[in-house]
Amino acid sequence: MDGVIQIGPLAMATDRLIAIAVIWAFLAIAGVIAARLDSAAMRAGWMALLAGLLAARIGFILGNLDAFTAEPWTMFAIWQGGFSVWVGAAAAVVVIGGMLRRKPAGLAMIATVAGLFAFHLAAATLIAPDVRPMPRLTVTDLKGRSLELGMPGRPMVINLWATWCPPCRREMPMLIDVAQSSKVPVLLVNQGEDATAIRAFLAKQGLADGAILTDPGGGLGQAVASAALPTTLFVNEAGEIAGLHVGEISRAALTAGMRDLQRTQ
Repeated sequence: MDGVIQIGPLAMATDRLIAIAVIWAFLAIAGVIAARLDSAAMRAGWMALLAGLLAARIGFILGNLDAFTAEPWTMFAIWQGGFSVWVGAAAAVVVIGGMLRRKPAGLAMIATVAGLFAFHLAAATLIAPDVRPMPRLTVTDLKGRSLELGMPGRPMVINLWATWCPPCRREMPMLIDVAQSSKVPVLLVNQGEDATAIRAFLAKQGLADGAILTDPGGGLGQAVASAALPTTLFVNEAGEIAGLHVGEISRAALTAGMRDLQRTQ
């Protein structure tokens, strides 16, 4: 699977859809437990959900503290993703235990959290993008020099972007900053625009052009079957797409993906 559901121009990562479905299911089951066993279960469910989300976010932040220290404001950029599921589930269980204790409703709620946690892990594994070969194609830098992608031998990160794409514009300064110091190459491959338009955008934003590559025909996006922008590909040493992130990416998610690539070398 490619880990993305796309309807026309709208695309969303399937792992986020699963997370939304799990939250909805938890509240629905809490409502049933409240109706049949204890009315306090609904309030406990909401409190557990809020505590779980907060704890999951904090857990992710602490696990990627260096990235968030560089950009503290991104701690609040939850639309970029970044939650520690097991920390959130543990926090939810603690809240439920504290509010309902060993009442039948409490035990039922804890069992619900455990069951949905297991379901989320299984579903996330099932819908994770398949590892597949990185297409071999040629792109150029802003000086007209060619570079062939898809060659095995070194892991890299490839970001597909365009100047007209708002989330691409938001993440671009961070991506360029990481690219300038990273041991893993970070290549920013523009889709469908010529070098003149790209240079004008970079000059207006005051951004360096060292990591920028051009793909005027959008061949890379077509080759990896991703029409959504931005899309970030994590390519391993064997020349395979080992990970994929659709939408705006945070520094924490980017550096975490790069660490995974380095572990597999």
